[in-house]
Amino acid sequence: MLLDPLVLLALAAVGMLAGFVDAIAGGGGMIALPALLSAGLPPVAALATNKLQSVFGTGMAALTYWRRGFVSLKALVPAIALTYAGSLCGALVVKQIDISLLDIAVPVALIGIALYFLFAPNLSDADKAARLPFGLFVPFMGMAIGFYDGIFGPGTGSFLTIGFVMLFGLGLTRASGNTKILNLVSNLAALTIFIPAGDVVWPAAIAMAIGQIVGGYIGARTGIRYGARIIRPLVVVVSIALALRLLFFR
Repeated sequence: MLLDPLVLLALAAVGMLAGFVDAIAGGGGMIALPALLSAGLPPVAALATNKLQSVFGTGMAALTYWRRGFVSLKALVPAIALTYAGSLCGALVVKQIDISLLDIAVPVALIGIALYFLFAPNLSDADKAARLPFGLFVPFMGMAIGFYDGIFGPGTGSFLTIGFVMLFGLGLTRASGNTKILNLVSNLAALTIFIPAGDVVWPAAIAMAIGQIVGGYIGARTGIRYGARIIRPLVVVVSIALALRLLFFR
């Protein structure tokens, strides 16, 4: 599929904005996917291209959080494996199950997340006591949310972040870093199906990937620098905006 150079330039700019937002609070697909559809890509191609371009921004953000010491890859190895498996299974069975219930359930859950981040006291960058053992239960959370990402997707980053905060006691910056790792793995699993099927529009993906790398790096550095002061309000805004889009603009 051929695209005008000006369209590719615009997609690169959109990719940078999406990467910035996604690195801090998730929800970059809410920006990138409508842009791809507006550029004339068919829905399946837009979904596949969005997954590929987002990998670059998410990967850059994950690398930045890891290099700054906010993520322990060793502790996440079991969760990485099960997140990949869950996402792959979700992508494989999506055509065999009815996901219409998610059209309402997901926006309601996202609004709940927004309200929690808006009103919960003591949400900060400091770690707190975990309600569940990290090593034992994070893999199961990754598998469940990875499966959801494979069959539906919107809000995956928000669900992972609130899980790391509420269940495992991570501060917001560490929660964002760990979220980026598992979100990256989940997207890679979906691409093992999309790429061989030829669904990716490579010129658009490459243009947006360049923007994603820049936006992901700047977003991760911003999240690390300002911590809960920017992560908390941005999660609220992104969750509410994504819920409204799912409810009224599908």
